[in-house]
Amino acid sequence: MSGFKEFILRGNVMDLAIAVVIGVSFSALVDSIVKGLFNPLIGSIFDASSLVGAFPLPVGTAIVQAGSILAAIIQFAITAAVIYFAFVMPVNYLKKLSERKKKAGIEEATELPPTEADLLVEIRDLLKAQATARS
Repeated sequence: MSGFKEFILRGNVMDLAIAVVIGVSFSALVDSIVKGLFNPLIGSIFDASSLVGAFPLPVGTAIVQAGSILAAIIQFAITAAVIYFAFVMPVNYLKKLSERKKKAGIEEATELPPTEADLLVEIRDLLKAQATARS
């Protein structure tokens, strides 16, 4: 049982689990943008529902639905564009800004928690001040 606990609590397993959860949420976000914004816009310009049944290609006794393939390609291109322009480009821009700040010598303000020694020095100083005030 302890081996299983060690396996589950290992950092890379937890990171993977978190990545999967965030990936599912990210996928839902991208789908929402594509289905809620871009598909209606394209549907208003073209009759997008007709793509699925359009361009049937008879191959022997089977019929290949070329329209469905074309619709899937368009859907993929729209999804890729949304991911790139809504997420990848802004993140890359923010990374470049951060790198420029580092190169310019501007340190980002990072508040580090006080160390144990800092806390002990602070306690000592407070005790000295209280002792002096009582005298």
